[in-house]
Amino acid sequence: MWQNLSLRGRINLLLALLLALGLAVNIVRQVAEAGPRVQAEDQSVIRLAREFIEMIVADLNEAPDPDARLNQIARDLSRLRHVSIALRDAGGNPLTPPRPDVDADTRGPPAWFVSLVHPEQTAVSVPVSIHGKPGSLVITSHPNDEMAEIWDSIVTQLEVGSVIAVVLFLVMMNVVGRALVPLQSLAETMAEIEGGHYDARVTPGGAPELAAICGKLNHLAAALGEAVEDKRRLAGRAVSLQDVERKEIARELHDEFGPYLFSLRAHASALAKLADGRAPSAEAVRKHGSALLEQINALQQFTRRVLERLRPVGLAELGLRQALESLSRLWRESHPEVTIETSISPALGATGETADLTIYRIVQEALTNVFRHAGATSVNVIIEPAVLATRDGRVCARVRVSDNGRGMEPGQKLGFGLVGMRERILALGGTLNVVSGESGLTVEALVPTAAA
Repeated sequence: MWQNLSLRGRINLLLALLLALGLAVNIVRQVAEAGPRVQAEDQSVIRLAREFIEMIVADLNEAPDPDARLNQIARDLSRLRHVSIALRDAGGNPLTPPRPDVDADTRGPPAWFVSLVHPEQTAVSVPVSIHGKPGSLVITSHPNDEMAEIWDSIVTQLEVGSVIAVVLFLVMMNVVGRALVPLQSLAETMAEIEGGHYDARVTPGGAPELAAICGKLNHLAAALGEAVEDKRRLAGRAVSLQDVERKEIARELHDEFGPYLFSLRAHASALAKLADGRAPSAEAVRKHGSALLEQINALQQFTRRVLERLRPVGLAELGLRQALESLSRLWRESHPEVTIETSISPALGATGETADLTIYRIVQEALTNVFRHAGATSVNVIIEPAVLATRDGRVCARVRVSDNGRGMEPGQKLGFGLVGMRERILALGGTLNVVSGESGLTVEALVPTAAA
């Protein structure tokens, strides 16, 4: 049952139990204190009555009519509230009528309460002698009034306490309900976010902790929305670039590869015709052979350019270090005014084919952005093993490309090249961060390597 209760139900149930427990403890305390209280009151009344009787009967024999005086004293004292006084002879027989039960019509405490608080009456006998005739005044306690007062107090406190407890419970239930209202909004907003509505927001409210959670959820929704939008734009850009790349490759194959093939076919046909002749001219054969070699060389250059666009030439054959040195050398030759320093840690070791290609593309994209947008005069490229390891235990390579250019404008978003790099690195389990400041721009990536 407890597991099926909501948070509001659990808090309200605990609150009700605490209030009921507090009220019960208070009532039990009063019941436990009732016995000593009644007993102390009983003893006090008996003692006072006994002292009073002993004082007034001391001069009883000096009265004109001691018997009448004693009977009058017994009748007068019978009107006391908490005690009754009866006159008895030497044999214990009552000489005065019993005390009338004045509380017969009033509602007294229940029998179990009387037996629990004061089960037995207290009686004290004061001897009286008139002209040598023995007798006694018997003082009997009647704590019914005191017990009735205590019982009324307990009932009143139970009633008032119950009303107060109910009012407190309703107030606290209202307060708890208002405090937990943001939880419903949080659940509804999470459901909307789960459904893909990343523009959903929850109004912060309630306790400071819940308001902080609402704010964090709003930031999370905004971040998810931006990430999804970036992925959508990146996917569209990737499809567009793929189409453009295919068109360019198709155009180059049509404009360059086709004419070369046509020329090769023409020279091959000419050579075949010369071979069919009786005395082919050596000069003609040499001419067609030279043309064939020239066309084949042009085809090789064209093939190299296409392969360079599809995959860095020499990366697999020469390795990452020499491929990056070749890339830096090409940029230095085209931009001699910019100083490029490349540092690859000897402790890096083998990183794997996928990591090598990723590191190369990161450096290539970062250098392209530097020369296109930064206006820098110095670029520093550092590649070293990372101190931290990924969750699955693979070591990372840290790639840091920093320049002294103008950096990014406030609010400027990353280009599609870096966004694509970030998505690629995230797919490998790494990270890519771009930090822009007054001293320039720094691109830092952690690329998981194949090393364990």
